[in-house]
Amino acid sequence: MSFFPSMSSLAAVNPVVQAASATEVLRANASKSFSASSVTERRPVVAHAPIEMHSPSFYAACCMGGILSCGLTHMMVTPLDLVKCNMQVDAKKFPSIMTGFSVLAREQGLKGLTLGWAPTLMGYSMQGMFKFGLYEFFKKYYSDLAGEPFATENKTLVFLAGSASAEFFADIALCPFEAVKVKIQTTPGYAKGWSDGFPKLVNEVGYGGLYRGLTSLWGRQIPYTMMKFASFERTVEALYANVMPKPKSECSKPEQLGVSFVAGYIAGIFCAVVSHPADNLVSKLNKSAEASVSSVVSEMGVVGLFTRGLPLRVVMVGTLTGLQWGIYDAFKVAVGLPTTGSAPPPSK
Repeated sequence: MSFFPSMSSLAAVNPVVQAASATEVLRANASKSFSASSVTERRPVVAHAPIEMHSPSFYAACCMGGILSCGLTHMMVTPLDLVKCNMQVDAKKFPSIMTGFSVLAREQGLKGLTLGWAPTLMGYSMQGMFKFGLYEFFKKYYSDLAGEPFATENKTLVFLAGSASAEFFADIALCPFEAVKVKIQTTPGYAKGWSDGFPKLVNEVGYGGLYRGLTSLWGRQIPYTMMKFASFERTVEALYANVMPKPKSECSKPEQLGVSFVAGYIAGIFCAVVSHPADNLVSKLNKSAEASVSSVVSEMGVVGLFTRGLPLRVVMVGTLTGLQWGIYDAFKVAVGLPTTGSAPPPSK
């Protein structure tokens, strides 16, 4: 038994002692609260798990990047595309790029230079989703199918097969929008845009008629895309091997995105040359319901098929492709994924 009275007994009879006791309790509680809040503030923030390569989230991100890269860039160059299409279908009226712009501006006003922007945006957004998303899927699928040694030694074959498979499906999505776009752009006064052009064209040719140019579209876009992806991947390797002063792993994200843009622009030049004859066919076939492949070749000639509108298309496609790869890889970087294309293996 303690000789000194307990604090609780003193507090019961002495208000001063009672106040002191309460103060001590408040100080103790405040100390505990401060300690707890300090621990909470010092607790590290848990970051979101990164996107796993070749997971459903990875392919979804690639599809979204494709929508942004293709839809936005094609819409941006609608005036160039408008002039190109008219040069292809009426060389007498539109003999050059500058003449084409002046004729269209005089006849339709400056607003007329944006004719067809809506089907362009929608169609190439759909195409980009399948093109980039399925390319990543088929590239992995064919690599696994072929096996590691073969896929590594024959990467270009994997790039070509993956891009061709992806574009096959991408063009099915694009074709109806492309038919409406070309009809609006090459037939003066046909329609103001997608909202009235689409139902009018369906009423004339039916839904099946919207796919009339699909074979020619495949002929244009599949070689284009095979060249676009294979040459891009190989150009990326060449730039890191011969131009960049340090390996890809040591390059900053802006430097890597710069490589993507340059490689994309170079790839775009090759794409334009390879796919240009089919591009002329697509424009002619969608211009007139009576046109056929043989009649178009007879009218334009083989040389004209390869050269008419080519300089403008080189500028347009080169810029387009460079911007597409830049936007696509920028989106991938934004969501935590690496840029497209690998660096060459270190020299032994």
